[in-house]
Amino acid sequence: MAAPAPFPPDATLADAGEFGLISALVDLFPQGEQVLVGPGDDAAVLRIRNGHVVVSTDLVVEGRHFRRDWASAEDVGHRAAAQNLSDINAMGGRATSLTVGLAAPGDLPARWALDFARGFADECALVGASVVGGDLTSAHEIVIAVTVLGGCTQAPVLRSGARPGDVLALHGRQGWSAGGLAVLGRGFRSPRVLVDAYRRPEPPYDAGRIAAEAGATAMIDVSDGLLADAGHIADLSEVAIDVHTAAFEVPEPLHAVGAALGAEPLSFILGGGEDHALLATYADVAAVPDGWAVIGAVGEGAGVTVDGAAYDGPTGWSHF
Repeated sequence: MAAPAPFPPDATLADAGEFGLISALVDLFPQGEQVLVGPGDDAAVLRIRNGHVVVSTDLVVEGRHFRRDWASAEDVGHRAAAQNLSDINAMGGRATSLTVGLAAPGDLPARWALDFARGFADECALVGASVVGGDLTSAHEIVIAVTVLGGCTQAPVLRSGARPGDVLALHGRQGWSAGGLAVLGRGFRSPRVLVDAYRRPEPPYDAGRIAAEAGATAMIDVSDGLLADAGHIADLSEVAIDVHTAAFEVPEPLHAVGAALGAEPLSFILGGGEDHALLATYADVAAVPDGWAVIGAVGEGAGVTVDGAAYDGPTGWSHF
């Protein structure tokens, strides 16, 4: 007997929701014995003779993830590479190889594609990774598909390892890209430092391995939003996470944007993504490596709170 359909026959992607759809898709893909971690974390993990292969795939769609009037082709290349390299970083690994698929209109200037490739390659060079293949086809808008492979020499850090009593810590700048996006969305180009942060994120590429070696119990990169991504750790670890706003130092550019747009500056930090900072849990404060800021605590229960209470502001990006 066939398994019941996960959604009504007339359901759309918006009806199913991103994670509802992912859950249904995962059920369709049985995993072989070589798969240590399959779909559901920042990247998959495959067994090899020494260590683990780590694999992840992302899509970047024009009009959804970038606009050509907001970012140059090189900027888009940096952004597309960074979000993939960061997924490997979030497992405690290091990216080594990538493949890139590019679908684009036939009238797109060839220079755009070449500049994109230069930006992509320059970002990959920051971790010593290289593009080893790809594909090219025609489409009505630009769509970029990236698969990244890397390795972990120690046990990969999953989203599911947090335990009550752990502390929550953050490494990397957070909220800057969200501030830049808010500025661009209003037709402005300053503060330039925030716009630049949106155009070219700066993931802390060395921090993932260091966190893994220090014994991080769970980890994720902040791509959708700090609270949203903390929620993924909470859900998969079956714990509650409380974020402490007193732990954040809100930088002056976010204060300036908040004042200009009538927004709470802290909202960019709590709900912003695409800086690709790392969020991790550790057994105690003593285990937290240098460079990480303790921003919360893990307890019994479920979900994410802010200063002990439910948060009614934006928590992050939703794809549908």
